[in-house]
Amino acid sequence: MPATERPSTIAAYLSAFSLRFRLLLQYRAAAWAGFGTQTFFGLIRVMVFAAFFASSTQPQPMSYDQVMSYIWLGQVLFALLPFREDPDIAALIRNGNIAYEFVRPVQLFWFWLARQIANQSAPVLLRALPMLVVSAVVFPLIGLNTWALHPPESVAGLLCFAILLLLAILLSGMIKLLATVSLFWTINGEGLSLLLPALVWPLCGIILPLSFYPDWSQPIIRALPFRGLMDVPFQFYIGSLPPSALFREMTRQCAWIAALGLVSYRWFRAGTRRVVVQGG
Repeated sequence: MPATERPSTIAAYLSAFSLRFRLLLQYRAAAWAGFGTQTFFGLIRVMVFAAFFASSTQPQPMSYDQVMSYIWLGQVLFALLPFREDPDIAALIRNGNIAYEFVRPVQLFWFWLARQIANQSAPVLLRALPMLVVSAVVFPLIGLNTWALHPPESVAGLLCFAILLLLAILLSGMIKLLATVSLFWTINGEGLSLLLPALVWPLCGIILPLSFYPDWSQPIIRALPFRGLMDVPFQFYIGSLPPSALFREMTRQCAWIAALGLVSYRWFRAGTRRVVVQGG
């Protein structure tokens, strides 16, 4: 590609991200509904762990305050999790209108990736602010300080959290893109829609902080990419991981992003060569 064409191509991907991002910001009613649901289930989890710590005399891998912050961070960033493929692209593959995508004057793989990153980041932005206000400000004001989201352990920890959160958004978008591209082979995608949540739910930390899993499972959990979606950034925020571990965790995150991107790209190339549109 000539060098003079690169800025316009990059601008096309940025425009795809921007348009999709702004479109998703219009779904404010859905965001408020999600906020209410996440607050409810967040409180359920807080009460369960409060009862657990009150009745347990054994040392735990995380302190009570760390667990409370971990829970609320999970609710703040819940929309980040890639539970299924992109439904709009899935519909295009199923009904044959994917042909219109092939005539776009851009590399379609990168165009779809920009779309997935917007899909995973815009809903988070809509829900995060009210959830932060409730969990970090309102709860202490009404006497629920022990159930609240606490400040980060350090400024350095907060910076590490922010860096790894950006990588988590990219990782989530890559997982969602991989699931979407796989529809070139599965078409229906129902099996994938059941498999992906079964992996993401228990292995990212949204149900149970991963530090509470048995010791024998820790090497397996660390070897998989899903802990990078939530657990790793959260551990820096609550101080369980020191800032000196940032480079190691960033390297691991980037390696998984690159690996998933390579697999997705190869599946995409193979899928677009064999796709059948409207029986043609």
